[in-house]
Amino acid sequence: MCVTKRLTPMASSISFLEASVAIFCFLILHYLFKTTTYNGRFPRNWPVLGMLPCLLVVLHRIYDYIVEILEISDLTFSFKGPWFAGMDTLLTVDPANIHHMMNSNFSNYIKGSDFKEVFDVFGDGIITTDSELWKNLRKSYQEMLHHQAFQSFSLSTTRSKLKDGLVPLLNHFAEEGTTVDLQDVLGRFTFDTILILITGSDPRSLSIEMHEDELAKALDVVGEGIFFRHVKPKFLWKLQNWMGFGHEKKMIEANATFDRVCAKYISDKRGEIIRSQRFSDISYGEPEDLLSSFMKLDTTKYNLLNPSDDKFLRDTILAFILAGRDTTASALTWFFWLLSENAQVVSKIRQEIINTNPSKNGNGQENLDKLVYLHGALCEAMRLYPPVSFGRKSPIKSDVLPSGHKVQANSKIIICLYALGRMRAVWGDDALEFKPERWVSDKGSLRHEPSFKFLSFNSGPRTCLGKHLAMTQMKMVAVEILHNYEIKVIKGQKIKPVLGFILSMKHGLRITITKRCPY
Repeated sequence: MCVTKRLTPMASSISFLEASVAIFCFLILHYLFKTTTYNGRFPRNWPVLGMLPCLLVVLHRIYDYIVEILEISDLTFSFKGPWFAGMDTLLTVDPANIHHMMNSNFSNYIKGSDFKEVFDVFGDGIITTDSELWKNLRKSYQEMLHHQAFQSFSLSTTRSKLKDGLVPLLNHFAEEGTTVDLQDVLGRFTFDTILILITGSDPRSLSIEMHEDELAKALDVVGEGIFFRHVKPKFLWKLQNWMGFGHEKKMIEANATFDRVCAKYISDKRGEIIRSQRFSDISYGEPEDLLSSFMKLDTTKYNLLNPSDDKFLRDTILAFILAGRDTTASALTWFFWLLSENAQVVSKIRQEIINTNPSKNGNGQENLDKLVYLHGALCEAMRLYPPVSFGRKSPIKSDVLPSGHKVQANSKIIICLYALGRMRAVWGDDALEFKPERWVSDKGSLRHEPSFKFLSFNSGPRTCLGKHLAMTQMKMVAVEILHNYEIKVIKGQKIKPVLGFILSMKHGLRITITKRCPY
């Protein structure tokens, strides 16, 4: 039996009102979205709403839109958000401004409290801290990363993961003729490698089974969530976080995963150290993972309150994973995709590999350093597709930038790294071209570009401490793959960056791989 329920007059009125409001809102939004730009160029600054309607319309292509706006704005543009939403932001790619903030007037430009709120899942690690705490953390990080024993440990770990992890997996895919996501493979390689260096434990995510690692997945979620915190009014994402829905719900779950997984690593490491102290046949002088080193850190030497505290260790683990996993995997993925579009570059790199023979003596550092053209190709890939898509600064005191823009204390400044590498005013008319030659001098040596122009490894006092280790690892991976395999990118797939803090490929990079005769 079918029963028809009649609406009361009041219910009918409410339904009609809801429908009318919905239609009215749709018409208003449709009008705003159709008229988001002023004179077809700059985003329109609406009363109350500011430039937010335009931001929502172009969000799917926000990186390229920012390139267009900054190109016609003399490299610096003031974005106006909705009234009282805290979204007003100065966007810049002016090298003079960047040098001013990150070098000559460094002490006045910090990450600030807003940055720490947006990146709250990373706690009080070196990524989010400022002032004395940051200085003390950096000193301790620098001593550990630059220690000869750790440098050797890093090289041997990368070699081992190449030999026992990446090569067998690539051989398997080559024999099976399987289509594979290269970004996923490289992400697993860098994830396993950095976890070994940090904790001494291999998660073995790089395997034929390709099982999903919950920590790696949580990092992906957080990268996306941090991006959306930048394009939403602060009160909105705070409300979503408090209520636990949308991207913020995923952020809360990812944070819980960070806490649980890091706690397990810390507990296991403490137990390992205690057990080792009970035996007298310990092999002293062997390379230590970073977690062990931090647990034994001299607190008075670096003025750190309690480096053996669980939260401190948790934040340290996450800082190193973020720095050593996603950034390197992203850079390598875009590098191999660009090579697939530029066969002549592949030929030049392979010839350089043959001439230099870096595989001699187990990928010796000296031979890797001779790969100038490969180094240039990697830098060129990071110029066009920087691993970190943007940087944030906030002035302690009001200031005037070299571009003439006045910035108020505690205001928000975004350095758009993706746009910086595409500015003709910075890199010349061929800025959009992939040209490794721009990094090689007429004499065949590496051509230096100032860090405030090429910002992939940061600049000034905050220059990446692991820059040399990262470049070495990328060269080792590139040599292994280019020398021994042919990579063919599947045609028709959509190649675009994900909306996130780390500039990964949204849909991955599907390839087929075959073994080649190196000579």
